[in-house]
Amino acid sequence: MLIIDVKDNDSIDKALKRYKRKYQRVGILKELRNRKQFTKPSVERREEILDAVYREEYLRKNS
Repeated sequence: MLIIDVKDNDSIDKALKRYKRKYQRVGILKELRNRKQFTKPSVERREEILDAVYREEYLRKNS
């Protein structure tokens, strides 16, 4: 459960914006998507390695 402290002079828009930022930072939506289907730890590790390789190649090309 996310709790947002709303000050007396804050508008609804500011409070909503703060809530959305906190919601995104905490990663609730990402966690829900990950829990939707099970992936084996070996597959997760392989994807992490492939992502790292892709990032390394991208950095090497743009440097």
